Amino acid sequence: MRTHIKFSYLSICFLLLTGLFSCQEYLDVIPKDRVADATLWSDKGNADLFLNGIYGSIRGPIDFFDHGDNYTDNTISQYLWAGSRSLYVLGIETPGTTSNLQQWAQFTNVRKCNVFISKAEASSLDPAWKKLRIAEARFLRAYFYSLLWTTYGGVPIITDVLDRNTQGEEIFRARNTDEETFKFIVDECAAIADDLPVKPGGSRAGKGAALTLKAWCELFNAGPLKNPANDKTRWALAAATNKQVMDLKAYTLFPDRETMFFEGNNRNSEVIFDKSYLGGTTIGNSRSGLQPIGVVGGTQNSWSGVNVTQELVDEYTMANGLPITDPASGYNPQKPYENREKRFYQDIIYDGSLFMGQEAVYYTGSGSLNELDLNFGSTNRPATVYHPRKAIENQYYINGWNYLSSANWVIFRYAEVLLSYAEAQNEAVGPDASVYEAINAIRARVELPALKAGLTQEQMRVAIQRERRVELCFEDKRWPDLIRLKLAEKLIPKTVHTMKIEKVNGVKKYTVVETGGTNRGFDPAKNYLLPIPRTAMDRNKKLVNNPGYGDN
Repeated sequence: MRTHIKFSYLSICFLLLTGLFSCQEYLDVIPKDRVADATLWSDKGNADLFLNGIYGSIRGPIDFFDHGDNYTDNTISQYLWAGSRSLYVLGIETPGTTSNLQQWAQFTNVRKCNVFISKAEASSLDPAWKKLRIAEARFLRAYFYSLLWTTYGGVPIITDVLDRNTQGEEIFRARNTDEETFKFIVDECAAIADDLPVKPGGSRAGKGAALTLKAWCELFNAGPLKNPANDKTRWALAAATNKQVMDLKAYTLFPDRETMFFEGNNRNSEVIFDKSYLGGTTIGNSRSGLQPIGVVGGTQNSWSGVNVTQELVDEYTMANGLPITDPASGYNPQKPYENREKRFYQDIIYDGSLFMGQEAVYYTGSGSLNELDLNFGSTNRPATVYHPRKAIENQYYINGWNYLSSANWVIFRYAEVLLSYAEAQNEAVGPDASVYEAINAIRARVELPALKAGLTQEQMRVAIQRERRVELCFEDKRWPDLIRLKLAEKLIPKTVHTMKIEKVNGVKKYTVVETGGTNRGFDPAKNYLLPIPRTAMDRNKKLVNNPGYGDN
């Protein structure tokens, strides 16, 4: 008898993509008195522990039940109570609510950076060590500020160590402007780039990371959200900085995209900056506390918190490189998973695919172990017939609770630099040879033919956006892309779809259908920025909230 996997609950597997999410438990070396303070900053090893704690405070985007792509048109949660379904994508997030998109807590990490910089500068430690480590701390501070800026716009820029015991109400600062916040981030990155090694050891920040962060913020600043007049010089600036990263010659596309994220390939040739994890421990936030995945009676069980949409599936081209909407592509709606591009098979679990050596079953009808739930929230069954496969390594979870991953979460990688360069250069000057070269390098890795010559700027724009969505799916990149390009108002409110697969008399019939309960909303008048949390507004009366959220 053939053994099936029941994928009713599978999508918690996706949480293991980087080693599992858990409670924040880092070693924070916080001096309690003057003796401890003096000891801490007189020894490089102790000071490094403090800085390592800041690295550890980087938030991995994997969350129990509710991954960041659930806020987009890439995936959805089955559960109506999930933040991605009940808050922001319904257009009702307020200063009193929280979601995984909120970033205000990054100010805690900003303060840690300020403490490290201040104490290290005043210490008598080795000057070369100080120069390097202070540059790392400034990078981390700029990174945390980039999360704040892309989420809220202008925020208070704080570079000193605030202490209410001595400063009283002076610790509360008003918001800086959007432009001031952007300039602070990119100026910091530019100032420290040459103080950082091109290829640092471990998961530390290097010159490539500083330039890539700068380039990312410049790309965000060039998009329609921040650049409604479409100032071409902004696009040119983003292209130039991405080209600086390319010209370092320090990074290459890792040959095997499928295994690139696996633990055995940590810090491979494509990785520019990542967050470390250590399986089986609390270091790197890798302790579980999640429902284990187990095989019971030949059936694989998990929860249904991340369901891939038909919209994302349809973005994958055919093996010949043509989109499925092209009449010449050879796409057969009744054989929708045949002859698709390589990334589709690397990224998506679909009906009939093999996973952990067993067949995934999503069809309904005689002999099926699976049923869809299109009503949402009533069962643990999936809302679509797809789940994420990308970056899931069998050994991560096959032994349940205690066999955890040490795979790092990749924050910046070289493929994104190539995509960002191609986008910025196309917008600045059009689809020149360098744009084709960058995009075709990514396509060649997965055995796709080169893009057709002679594309217009608009045609190239469409091609780049498709490449970016597919290449970077499930890496927490889709939401900021929808925001910066002002596509959220168009795509978020749309009803998403899945494939209904019926097996009758041994023959499968494929029908694209709407998923239930996807009445998501997006108010372009306010939702491109999040509200500052009410708790922050209550503490700091100088804060003015973003338009449309009240509490001003």
